[in-house]
Amino acid sequence: MNTKVKLKEVYEIKQQYKAFYTGGTVAWKSDGQQFLCQNNGTISIVSIDNLHEPATLGEVQTDSEITEDVIYTFAIGNTGDSIVSGHRSGLLKMWDAETHTVKKMWKTMHQGPISRLVFSPSDSVIASGGADSTIRLWDPTEQVCHGTLRGCEGMINVIVFHPDADSKILVAVGDDTKIRAWNYESRKLIKTFEGHFSRVTGVSFTEDRTHIVSSGRDKILILWNYDTQQAVKTIPVYEALESVVVLPNRIKIGGIKLRKDKIYAACGGEDGLVKVWEMTEAKIIYKQSNSLVAKAAEEGGLAITHLFYSQSLGRMAVVSADHNIFVHGCESFECVNQLSGFSDEILDLVLIGKQDRYLAMATNSNDFKVYDISTMNCQMVKGHTDIVLSLAANDQYLLSSSKDHSIRLWSFSEEPFTIRCVAIGLKHTNVVGCVTLSKHAGKLCASVSQDRCLKTWKIPKKINQETEDELPRLQCALTELAHEKDINCVCISPNDRLIATGSQDKTAKLWDASDLSVVGVFRGHTRGIWAVRFSPVDQLLLTNAADCCIKLWSLEDMTCLKTFEGHDSSVLRVEFLTNGMQLLSAGADGLLKLWSIKTSECLQTLDRHENRIWALCVTRDESAFYSGGSDSQLIQWQDVTESKRQQELDQRKETLLQEQELSNLLSEKKLLKALRLSLNLDRPLSTLKIVNEVIKTQEHGLEETVRKLSNDHKERLLRHAVEWNTNSKNCRPAQLALHILLQEALAGRFQVSELNKHLEASLPYTERHFKRLTEYMKDLKFVEYSLNCMQPHASKMD
Repeated sequence: MNTKVKLKEVYEIKQQYKAFYTGGTVAWKSDGQQFLCQNNGTISIVSIDNLHEPATLGEVQTDSEITEDVIYTFAIGNTGDSIVSGHRSGLLKMWDAETHTVKKMWKTMHQGPISRLVFSPSDSVIASGGADSTIRLWDPTEQVCHGTLRGCEGMINVIVFHPDADSKILVAVGDDTKIRAWNYESRKLIKTFEGHFSRVTGVSFTEDRTHIVSSGRDKILILWNYDTQQAVKTIPVYEALESVVVLPNRIKIGGIKLRKDKIYAACGGEDGLVKVWEMTEAKIIYKQSNSLVAKAAEEGGLAITHLFYSQSLGRMAVVSADHNIFVHGCESFECVNQLSGFSDEILDLVLIGKQDRYLAMATNSNDFKVYDISTMNCQMVKGHTDIVLSLAANDQYLLSSSKDHSIRLWSFSEEPFTIRCVAIGLKHTNVVGCVTLSKHAGKLCASVSQDRCLKTWKIPKKINQETEDELPRLQCALTELAHEKDINCVCISPNDRLIATGSQDKTAKLWDASDLSVVGVFRGHTRGIWAVRFSPVDQLLLTNAADCCIKLWSLEDMTCLKTFEGHDSSVLRVEFLTNGMQLLSAGADGLLKLWSIKTSECLQTLDRHENRIWALCVTRDESAFYSGGSDSQLIQWQDVTESKRQQELDQRKETLLQEQELSNLLSEKKLLKALRLSLNLDRPLSTLKIVNEVIKTQEHGLEETVRKLSNDHKERLLRHAVEWNTNSKNCRPAQLALHILLQEALAGRFQVSELNKHLEASLPYTERHFKRLTEYMKDLKFVEYSLNCMQPHASKMD
């Protein structure tokens, strides 16, 4: 081993990426730069380019504590300055969008939760709809209720203000199938639109305000004449719709220009596709072909939950049921931004690209995500038909495995980042739990499955895709029934000659990569093995298991060289660091541990995850690593060992200089200056000597010096005085310091924490000193009295 390599000692969090959308209300700011998303009872404000950490409105909740202030829904004003939120406690809160502080707060009179909040076009009225079937109208400046609109049945699902603020009209939908319109000034129901057979999910006004378009779960779109309340056109769309947006004329959608005299509506639902209908002729003019939203698994299920159109950007946003937001440029309908709101469980992580610029992440989803580390922009990669479980990569390819019994080979390119599936392997008969790619030559990959088979696959030098529909098949080179139970992990050695597997049967096995013959079996763990790793420099194999142990094995004689014990639950992942001299382990207890192999000691424990850590990946230069787990958090950790060492050296240097200065001041008899420096260095003995010297020389100014000290320095002096007070030799300086400090405290110039504790510590000793001095004074007075009595007799003798 290279002894010159410096060991890593300290890692700290650089970035923490949490969920920002967990389902519920979503709003898009009018300038198109930010989304507001409901996130576990709070509101997260996330930038469209996802560069910054989301800001949070409302208290951050943990799963264990349910507070009274959970946010049920919210709305943002048309100017983007104000946000109003409805809370479990029955309060409405008005927030300043810039400072994220509460400006106003008032109590609603709804019985039950608030389901919808909407600002009027002029932001002068806020409408709140609740589970009590009523809609209340609020003046946001005075916080008074102007009126209540009744007539809907069940929970209020949709509220839309008429685009013309002067019309004073509000349209709302409850759980029934009717669309109702009120004049909210007179609070009269003026129109009712009847035509849907199931719940209405969206209502949108046309540009000329003469028509409205509505969508529903009854799989129809209806174009209504607003004045006559008649259905002009009823279009069967054969999918349950969740949202509809009337598009402005003269814009281009997918290369098709919208005509001026027609009505166009974009809708989205269970098919996961955005479709644009020309309403008057009832025909589809554009159907999305590049959708990143998966179709709903069952009929009537959710796929697209919200659709937004941004006039300022000319873009459309699609929100999916699995908490992703996709922003499409309207003209080409290419996806320009992808925001992943919630990752669920993070199952695997792998870094790809030059300088490890991209991070591929497998989550509890059929698609895996690729993040650009510099901006944290996300790209969803579709292909698998079931949950992706494992990822592996080298300089050329990315390999993925899934519950759909297949493995897929992907080629990627950078600037801009593109990724495509180039081959598929279909020989396994059960869930493929782990894959690995050879990094040396890049011609070999291996996979293990719950069918207990180990398979190796050849990667051809050139992959030709004959047709777009038919992917080339990866050629399975060798197959071996490897273990008696499910195989959890597989790893290829750095020289591509050996393959290691670990299984639920408590054993790890070593295989010859050329013919899959058994080279050795490692027995010693008492529970299933979760991961295996080859040392990058030595002939060693690392295994970690559910028995809370990490074991280091020799590849020469298959013996266990070391066992690392420190985790209190299953060890799920381990990686080598620092040329194989250190280990980084992740456990089911949410802890990360940094180990030194030479001393077998744990150098650091990192505790930030709340649950199992399934995934670890280390950058090539080992300056950082990423961890992810079932708490949906992705954390970037940075090696700060050098900076900490430098900090300690600088601190030591500073202390030495101050000590030298202190000794100089003492030799020059500059006692009061020395006192401050001694307190700064926290030296009780030096401070005592200085106070004693002040008393001895009867130097004035001690009170003034103490008064000028900072609160921290005064607290230190109090601590030192309490310490000196325990020794009768030092009672005089101690009592002097205590006297001055208590006077400071009484004058209000000294705020001391835990004053009771300090007084309790000093009182018994002070009482003892007082008693002793009283006895001393008595003796002194007696001697004086005796001398005075002897004085006349002394003169007679003379």
